[in-house]
Amino acid sequence: MPLANSPTTYGPVARAFHWLIALGILLMIPLGWIAHLAPMQDADQIALKTTLFSVHKTLGVALFLLALGRILWALVQPKPVPLHPHRKGETLLAEAIHWVLYAALVLVPLSGWVEHAATDGFAPILWPLGQNLPFVPTSPQLAETAATVHFLSQWALVGALVLHIVGALKHTLIDRDATLARMARGTPAGGEGHGHGFALPLALALLVWAGVLGGGAAAGYFAQDERAESPALEQAASDWQVQEGTLSISLVQMGSEVTGSFADWTAAIAFEPQAAPGKTGEVTVTISIPSLTLGSVTSQALGPDFFAAETHPTATFQADLMNAADGYVAEGTLTLKGAEVPVSLPFSLTLDGDTAEMSGRTTLDRMNYGIGENMADAGQLSHEVEVIVELTATRSAE
Repeated sequence: MPLANSPTTYGPVARAFHWLIALGILLMIPLGWIAHLAPMQDADQIALKTTLFSVHKTLGVALFLLALGRILWALVQPKPVPLHPHRKGETLLAEAIHWVLYAALVLVPLSGWVEHAATDGFAPILWPLGQNLPFVPTSPQLAETAATVHFLSQWALVGALVLHIVGALKHTLIDRDATLARMARGTPAGGEGHGHGFALPLALALLVWAGVLGGGAAAGYFAQDERAESPALEQAASDWQVQEGTLSISLVQMGSEVTGSFADWTAAIAFEPQAAPGKTGEVTVTISIPSLTLGSVTSQALGPDFFAAETHPTATFQADLMNAADGYVAEGTLTLKGAEVPVSLPFSLTLDGDTAEMSGRTTLDRMNYGIGENMADAGQLSHEVEVIVELTATRSAE
C-alpha cells in the first residue's frame, strides 16, 4: 500500500496525522478549560488541578510534535486536486483555513511550552526530558507574553476548527461528495485537474494571524500585568546604606524547586565591627510583600491563603547582630502575616574599609505564619522555605 498522497486521495500517513491531531485537539481544548476552572481551595483540589494541567501540558507537547510532522509531510506531498475546481472562492477559503490551522497547531502548544519553561512552578510536564527549552530564559515577562500568545492563538484555533468542521459537514450533507471519504478511508475521488498553489492561501492565513495577534496587542492583551501594588517603601535611616542586594526565597512544589524574590525592601543597619564575641549592632528589615515574584504561582502566593498581601502588605525582621565564634548571626523576630516568630539568620561578612558584603540564609517553616494552611501536605508544598539574603552596603558619611 503506498504511503504517499495521490492526486485523488490522501495516503495513510496523512490520514493518520489528521485523525491523531483531531483527537488531540478534542482532548486538549476541554482539558485545558477544565483545568483552568478547577478550584484549588484544599489539598485534594490542588492535586487534581496540578494533574489536569500536567496532562494538558504533556499532551500539548505531543500535539506540537505531531503538528510539525504533519506540516513537513504536507510540504513534500502532492495535495489531492479539489473536487470542485470551479468554486475558486470556496477552494481558496478552505486552503487558507488549513494554513491558519497549521499555524495554530504550532503556536498554541509552543507558546504554552515557552510559558512553562520561562517560569518556575505549577504542574510539570510528565516526561523525563526536563522542563526547560533551549534559549528560553527564566523570565516572568517572557512567560506572561507567551501566555498571551497562547490565549489568543487558542481562539484562532477554535475559530478555524469550527470553520473546518462546517466545511466538512457541507461537503457531506449538502454537496454529498467524497471530500470526507478521501480523508476518512482514502477513497479516491476527483478527475483530471491541477493541484492548487499555496502562496495566496498562505498570505491570507498570515493576514488572519496578523489580525489576531495585532488586534490582541491593540486591545492591550500584551500589556504587562499591572497588579495592585502598595506604595514603594521609604528609604530607611541607616548607618550603613544598602547599595545593591537580593532577598529571595526557595521552596519545593510538587517535587520541583520554585524560587522567587522581593523587589522592594529596606534595611536599617547599625553595626560596629569588633573582634570579641557578642552584640555588634542591630538591623530592622522591612519587606513589601506585594513586590514578591514567585514564578507562575505569584498571584496564588500573594492571595489570602498564603501571604495575604492585601491585608498584610509588609513583613518586618528586627534582630541583634551577633559576632559568634564561627561567624555572624542575626538573632531576632520575623513578623509576617500577623505572626511573630523567633528567627536566627547566620551570615558571612566581608569588610573592605567602609564597604561590607554580606551573605546569609536560613530556613523558615511557613506553617508558623499560617501561610498555605490549605496545603498542609509537605509533599505538595514544602513546609520549609529557604530565605537567602545577599547585599553590599557602605557606611554612611557622618
